[in-house]
Amino acid sequence: MPKKSQPAAESGSTQRVRRGPRKIVFDEAVPLAGTAAMPLLVDGFLDHVRHERALAPNTLQAYRRDLADFTTWLKGRDCTRLSASDLGDYLAWLHARGLSRTSVNRHAASLRTFYRYLQLEGWLQESPADLVGGGRPDFRVPGSLSVSQVDRLLDAPDPSSQRGIRDRAVLEVLYASGCRASEVSGLKVADTHLDEGFCTCLGKGSKERMVPLGRRAQEAIRSWCRSVRPVFIARAHTPVGWLLLSSRGNRLSRIRIWEIVRSAAAEAGLPDDIHPHMLRHSFATHLVSGGTDLRHVQEMLGHASIATTQRYTHVDSDRLRSIHARFHPRR
Repeated sequence: MPKKSQPAAESGSTQRVRRGPRKIVFDEAVPLAGTAAMPLLVDGFLDHVRHERALAPNTLQAYRRDLADFTTWLKGRDCTRLSASDLGDYLAWLHARGLSRTSVNRHAASLRTFYRYLQLEGWLQESPADLVGGGRPDFRVPGSLSVSQVDRLLDAPDPSSQRGIRDRAVLEVLYASGCRASEVSGLKVADTHLDEGFCTCLGKGSKERMVPLGRRAQEAIRSWCRSVRPVFIARAHTPVGWLLLSSRGNRLSRIRIWEIVRSAAAEAGLPDDIHPHMLRHSFATHLVSGGTDLRHVQEMLGHASIATTQRYTHVDSDRLRSIHARFHPRR
């Protein structure tokens, strides 16, 4: 027996129509991304995170580099047809190339964010990257320089040349502040307060913090700003607000800062694996070994977690033997 039809709602009735939960329906006819479309997917992803999450330019560049490595590894395969096992093979490939555990973990995080974007755009129903972990965090003690090595490194630039005066200022700021190379590159003249002995830098997550500048760093910056910086500015033909400049008057890039540190290390006869971040590690290590409160070091480094700063609580074997000899009852 056919069901009776329900009477139509009267005009002006407030009767509500019950609906089920809204569902996202994936069209099976949507073409797969394919390797040829990978650059378009990457560009779309970068636009998405740039506007939706307002990420810093350095973070966007890190995503771009990570996805370039991923594209190289794909070798013609479709990224939408990979399994969690395939992505695990990719992380193993990165490890075999010599990347540290921390770098591999960052690549895994980049993959998870990228595949969530593919889900959002309808390329995938489930993300295989959610099933892939990056492994345990790397809590190895960072490499650092001794105080005498730092002195040799900072004294390496030629004080009689324009670039030497600039390079000395770069090295002094790196060690005095503990700033990252990208943070030093982003310093502006308005950020430096030499009479007060500090500068303000923009760190990860666009978080601003104050960092100290010791007497030697202040002197190096004053010498640079007084004698050489005006010469470099004149070559730019435009107003320049950056503190540290290239010889053409442009902002000193993060890559150029790495080159300055490497060149100074070679000039000082130090190992060739020294990089700007090692000065940051040395800054923290020397403060902690000198008795500085760990919370103060955390604030100066801009660490979100105290656990990251605790890596610098290591002490060298000579100091351990000295403490043992002074205080052990059966020394």
